[in-house]
Amino acid sequence: MLKTKNTIRKKLSPLYAGEEVESLSRIILEHVTSLTPLQLHLNQSDPLPEPKIMQIMEILNRLLTHEPIQYILGETEFYGLKFKVAPGVLIPRAETEELVDWIIGDQKVKCKSLLDIGTGSGCIPIAIDKHTDVERIEGWDISEAALVIARGNGQMNSSKVQFSRQDIFNPTGIAELSKWEVIVSNPPYVLVEEAARMQRNVIDFEPHLALFVPDSDPLLFYRTIAQFAAAHLHLHGSLYFEINERMGEPMERLLLEYGFEDILTRKDLQGKERMIRARKIKN
Repeated sequence: MLKTKNTIRKKLSPLYAGEEVESLSRIILEHVTSLTPLQLHLNQSDPLPEPKIMQIMEILNRLLTHEPIQYILGETEFYGLKFKVAPGVLIPRAETEELVDWIIGDQKVKCKSLLDIGTGSGCIPIAIDKHTDVERIEGWDISEAALVIARGNGQMNSSKVQFSRQDIFNPTGIAELSKWEVIVSNPPYVLVEEAARMQRNVIDFEPHLALFVPDSDPLLFYRTIAQFAAAHLHLHGSLYFEINERMGEPMERLLLEYGFEDILTRKDLQGKERMIRARKIKN
């Protein structure tokens, strides 16, 4: 197994940084062998059977095209839970875990209803469902392909999240009196002009529908969702967003325009303003 690990390092080193090579090596070997990190360490001198070596080589060949490891393996971990992923959904990221952690910390006991708009893989509402006492929890997306994955993740994680297709620009079948205590969204927020600075594994493989917003209207989704939330949040309800690090101040102004108060922007572990919370204080 040690020989195989050295082969992995040699193959990936020209394209990936040292820490990422080590991380990918561990992920690949754990996936292919179904062994824990401790078991891998204890059995590192054992040779791998040929079929597993061939499986590893296939994974390496796909990694060399910059395909994300999460799509290759068909799964990832988010907030301690396993999620299926495919090219139809964004790969859950660490900053989204931080957003989820913020919501859980704020709402662990008192939140009874929550809506996630643009749910993708379903990672946000499923993680919140598994760590709070929320009674009614929903996830919306415009993509049927994403909803298939989200529903599968809900079943895999024994979650009660109800997923449905909705276009937030033209929601249908929503009663005027339908309200939630929390609305959250991680909508498209990457400007098209930023694409040239992004890594190939994102640009070439992840869904552009879930990534990009027009340069001419970077707050398009936020404005639409804020307007919806102003009408469909309970009094004293909370609205949470993941945001473009460049849009903290414009987001605060937008939320004030729609009548939200107690607005708080929070930095992620990299020191970038990546999430914001606002409360509905008045009807």
